[in-house]
Amino acid sequence: MKLPPDSTFLYVLVLFSGLAFSIPLASAQQIGVPYSRQDSLRGSITPEREWWDLVFYHLDIEVDPRKKTIEGTNSVYYTVLQEGQVLQIDLQEPMEIRAFRQEGEELTYTREGNAYFVNLSSPQKPGSSHNLEISYGGSPRISPNPPWSGGLTWEKDEKGKPFIANSNQGDGASLWWPCKDHMYDEPDSMLISVKVPDPLINVSNGRLRKTEKHDDGKSTYHWFVANPISNYGVNISIADYSHFSEEYLGENGPLSLDYYVLKENLDRARAQFKDVPRLMRAFEYWFGPYPFYEDGFKLIEVPYLGMEHQSAVTYGNGYQQGYKGKDFSETGWGLTFDYIIIHEAGHEWFANNITYQDIADMWIHESFTTYSESLFLDYHYGVNAGNAYLQGARQVIKNDIPIIGDYGVNQRGSGDMYFKGANILHTLRQWIDDDKKWRKILREMNKTFYHQTVTSSEIEAFLAKKTGFPLQSFFDQYLRTADVPLFQFYWKEGRLYYRWREVVEDFAMPLRIKQQDRIHWLEPTSEWQSTPALIEKEMIEADPNFYIFTQQIQPVTE
Repeated sequence: MKLPPDSTFLYVLVLFSGLAFSIPLASAQQIGVPYSRQDSLRGSITPEREWWDLVFYHLDIEVDPRKKTIEGTNSVYYTVLQEGQVLQIDLQEPMEIRAFRQEGEELTYTREGNAYFVNLSSPQKPGSSHNLEISYGGSPRISPNPPWSGGLTWEKDEKGKPFIANSNQGDGASLWWPCKDHMYDEPDSMLISVKVPDPLINVSNGRLRKTEKHDDGKSTYHWFVANPISNYGVNISIADYSHFSEEYLGENGPLSLDYYVLKENLDRARAQFKDVPRLMRAFEYWFGPYPFYEDGFKLIEVPYLGMEHQSAVTYGNGYQQGYKGKDFSETGWGLTFDYIIIHEAGHEWFANNITYQDIADMWIHESFTTYSESLFLDYHYGVNAGNAYLQGARQVIKNDIPIIGDYGVNQRGSGDMYFKGANILHTLRQWIDDDKKWRKILREMNKTFYHQTVTSSEIEAFLAKKTGFPLQSFFDQYLRTADVPLFQFYWKEGRLYYRWREVVEDFAMPLRIKQQDRIHWLEPTSEWQSTPALIEKEMIEADPNFYIFTQQIQPVTE
């Protein structure tokens, strides 16, 4: 944000201190580093990906906590969209492919970094369906900083028993299992079979179909996911868990709520997890029915902070309110709920139901989900609580780089996609000025894009259509630049003069102004306008629910 030296602000941005919060890094292009061939192979829809459509995965593995290894197979079922003979599968070192097989025949392949290009020998005719079996194994990367750095976490509980989980958003599911590691294509369903030594339990996505006991003192847990699922949402959580459950009567009927926690934390979990029915009430009100009734909802304790794995949300916030006991907003409202429970469960609607096709559009996940925190407060404590939370949390916003990242290279944009993104949506709510309409839009959004992968342009077009507003410049401003709209004004001869500055071309968002007890709507553009409707020298206040900066300047001489 560039401002003249004589600026006088009605809104001051302060730096947030005392809380460590990891956020996505800037893209390579944005910091002047060229992208690599591996970036393109990971982040784009390559010719070896586009000709086939995922239908089903069966991931069948054994996890050895002592050796810290994974061995097994992934069977990939797909339909042919157009002719193709070479298929791309991704797996990252130090994991290794043992073999590719189709119709009983071992196939040849070439490798370029983390991308394996499999030469298929049977005809791949459009409309036909096939199965590729992948044998693989090794010691997957250990995450140095879960969940922000991908990999496996191998810890122990208080009794010294293994406590294991994965987290891999951004870095890729191919850190630990071979797959089509791009977000645009999801299998329609999935079977996850995980063999672990007794008395450990594996908890994954979906519903437990059966537990298979073996003579070698191990058990295989078979979890079936009945809905489309993103690759990064696939989860294994392994520990000597205690389990308890309850039933929530939701919009689509009874919904099972299952909880898996370390045995020493059972009593704490029973108390802390009371937030789950509360969030279901709030989020079904605002967003519509929970999107995965067939798969149920689980909250699973893990040895890191937490992650939004679909129908198997992971939790490690230490059974405390806020984010590790802190409140981003410093208003107190952030301590009325457990941040990880509310935020990660909010992702069931925005990330797992509505999923970005390219991580450059990660704001679709994080902006709406961070905004869901304020809507949770709004539902349970009133609109002023939600407003105060978002306004207070602005102190963590950096306005460093654009929220939308670079496409086709697996790069996300600014970490401002969290609280700045939430404030952008909150600003749009003020513009609409009709909460019933706003709620209807959010619910329609989850219905329109139900179980789909989407682009930012699709979400932007949907919101423009449903609001009836010309939102292109609004989104260009807030998502594609790092500048915050600056509302400039001055008084002259009994009139208020005003305009937008630091904005993209054609930016024209209306603004609600309060003077004394009266509300006025102005429609500023980048050109100076004036109105006699306000009283000169009486203080004016731009509605603080709009995420803008405000500056009074000296009268402009013509």
